[in-house]
Amino acid sequence: MSEAMIPLKIAVLTISDTRDLDTDRSGALLAERLEAAGHRLVDRRIAIDDVYRIRAVVSEWIADPGVQVILTTGGTGFTGRDSTPEAISVLLDKRIEGFGEQFRQLSFQEIGSSTIQSRCLGGLANATVVFCLPGASGACRTAWDGLLAEQLDSRHEPCNFANLVIPERGQHA
Repeated sequence: MSEAMIPLKIAVLTISDTRDLDTDRSGALLAERLEAAGHRLVDRRIAIDDVYRIRAVVSEWIADPGVQVILTTGGTGFTGRDSTPEAISVLLDKRIEGFGEQFRQLSFQEIGSSTIQSRCLGGLANATVVFCLPGASGACRTAWDGLLAEQLDSRHEPCNFANLVIPERGQHA
C-alpha cells in the first residue's frame, strides 16, 4: 500500500482587468481541481494586469510560510497588458525551465501553433513553488491535468515538487 498523499497549501491568483470572483472560470477551475486532489486552497484573489500589483500579491504569499504553492492564471500572452512573466520572474530563486516547454508540448495537441504565444513559467522562490499559467480555462485544465496534478502529489515518483516544499521531507531550501 502506498503512503498517503501530503496535502499542500495552495494560493490561486487570477490576473485580469475584467474578471471578479463570480466570473473567474480559470481560478475557479484551479481551486476545484486542487481541492479535489486533496490539497487546501489557502487564498484566492484577483489582481489587475499590473506588474507591481501582481508582484505585491505573489511576494506576500512567497513570504508566508502558510503558502507552499502559488498558481497564477492570466497575463502570460503577448498583448500590451500581459505582464505576469515580467512581474514574477524577478522573484524566482530558480526557474523550472521544463515546465513551460512541457506545457507548450501538451498545449500544441489542443491549439496547434498558437501555443508558441504562451509565456507560462514555473519556479521556486523561498521554498515556495510558483506556476504561472495562461488565463484560458482550457489551458489551466491542460496544465493541471497534464503536469501539476502529478508534480504536486508527494507520492509521484521518481520526483515531484511537493517534496521540495514539505518541511518534514527535509528537502526544501
